[in-house]
Amino acid sequence: MHSSPSAAPLQELPVEVVSDEEMALIDAALAAAAAGARPLVSSTARRTAAQLSCAAYSAAGGDIEDSPVQRRSLLARFRERRALAITDITATEWCEKQMEFVLEHGKPERTEAMKAGSERHAQLEQEVVERVEVAIRSAEELWAVKFINFIVGTNQLMFEGITREIPVIGLVEGSWMIGIIDEIRMPIDGISFQPILVDTKTRVRPTIPSEAQKRNGRLQLMCYKYLWDSLIAEKFPAENFFSYFDLDPNYLLSDDIKQYISSLGFDAKTFEDVLKYFKATCHTLPQSGESLLLRYELQSDHSLLEEYQFTYDARWFKDQIQEVLSFWQGSREPKFVTEEERWKCSFCKFASKCQMIASTSRC
Repeated sequence: MHSSPSAAPLQELPVEVVSDEEMALIDAALAAAAAGARPLVSSTARRTAAQLSCAAYSAAGGDIEDSPVQRRSLLARFRERRALAITDITATEWCEKQMEFVLEHGKPERTEAMKAGSERHAQLEQEVVERVEVAIRSAEELWAVKFINFIVGTNQLMFEGITREIPVIGLVEGSWMIGIIDEIRMPIDGISFQPILVDTKTRVRPTIPSEAQKRNGRLQLMCYKYLWDSLIAEKFPAENFFSYFDLDPNYLLSDDIKQYISSLGFDAKTFEDVLKYFKATCHTLPQSGESLLLRYELQSDHSLLEEYQFTYDARWFKDQIQEVLSFWQGSREPKFVTEEERWKCSFCKFASKCQMIASTSRC
């Protein structure tokens, strides 16, 4: 099991002032950390969203035969009532055309390298996390589980100095986004109390990642930092959240969910009860540090190839997100990779269908 120095007492951290009611909620939440490794709830059932069809419509006063087909944005077609995943953001930055192919034709079969990477992340998670299976019967319970995992995981961070697989959600440039932070550490210098966000990536060959790969990793970690800091600094937009995801705040949780929550020291009967614990917890946490860390490991033996530390750049991050969202929102056509990064095409499963590859072959 991974060990790290204990974090400083909570009262020494820079926190926002909270009400007596919130403190009562927090006291109950902190009881969950006393048992050691945090339980991470995983679901055995999920509700799938209905697929919406894309229909053409005519312009006012014109015949349908004479009117151009109004194509809905990729965001509306593929993420209706759903949050954009951070992996959606990074995949788009990697290659917009490849992202379009994935959405319209489905993900290609996972490679052995991808499977090995997932297995490594599972191993790292198991070092600090105990998984508990709980049946999920609704979207409200699925979100309740995410919020509970956040609460228990951040408590572990404050008490033990490390946690992994922390879900974060928020609005970024007006769009809902969700992600899972690979690892969060508390500094061990005893001076700073701002958590350090970390992401570990595995590589097949013992080589240093390219600038394009590092840039993609920087964007990913900056997304996580933005979501974390927004949860800490801002009031969670609950009404927008309920409305966008079509959720009922008064939804009564199942006995299984309530029993599990009770075992952690909470008293929650409705979905909104869980959200209150979540918001109260956010008010006690510090903003994350400006320095972010990418770790690169060799898949075969997990040896460290490089630790790449960089500083959050708010201007660059905003520009990157706006560029990605302009693709998803349909304000422009997808871009191909630059000439300098066409090496990516040799790894793309959709290369045979790509217009850029076809045009290059004819030259």
